Amino acid sequence: MNTINELAPTGKLRAGMNLGNNLFTRQNAAGELLGVSVDLMQELAKRLGVSLDMVIYDQPGQVADDATNGVWDIAILAIEKTRAKTISFSPAMTEIEAGYVVHKSSTLQGTEEVDAKGMKIAAPEKAGYELYLTSALKNASIVRTKNFANSIEIFNENAVDALAGLKPNLIESMSKLPDGRLMPGNFMTINHGFAIALGKPAANAYLENFVKDLIATGFVARSIEKHQIKGLVAISH
Repeated sequence: MNTINELAPTGKLRAGMNLGNNLFTRQNAAGELLGVSVDLMQELAKRLGVSLDMVIYDQPGQVADDATNGVWDIAILAIEKTRAKTISFSPAMTEIEAGYVVHKSSTLQGTEEVDAKGMKIAAPEKAGYELYLTSALKNASIVRTKNFANSIEIFNENAVDALAGLKPNLIESMSKLPDGRLMPGNFMTINHGFAIALGKPAANAYLENFVKDLIATGFVARSIEKHQIKGLVAISH
């Protein structure tokens, strides 16, 4: 009973859904949500025996900011240490590489070379990889944007030297980056897991077992395959 009280205190499972990461969540023309995150939330609600109520956000930072506001009960977010101040994460379910696009005229070859004095990197504010770069970069500066599309715009305007993003999104966006060159390799690997507010021990224990079961049964991998999401990899152990 404690699990239900902690995960669905209103009697419904209110899931914070982030449209800013289309590897997990997409919206069709009719306004319906679909994707790996929807499959996972539906499965969780079914096992808990409650209905699902999806709370839609445009960006992951907005989801994370609402963690302590009682608006959603659970979300899927990049597991990240600054978020862990207000959020408890399940074990990781997936991994995605994050990398850079640079201008074709750039002499940079490896991702580690991007962190140089005077370099400007576009990244959406409060995205998992932007939070990582904020703590990891020693020399380069971040130009924070409102979303990935905005990052593409300022890269195309030559306002930045590099565009940071999830590798699958960068690959998919190369047609919109006529002066862009995708750098080989990555600057980090991002893991995603279920996210809930801190202080819910029964919910944490339940989600740990739930994720282990999802991995063991191949649920996440099948969902990724069903939605044909390239570059999102299910953790298999």
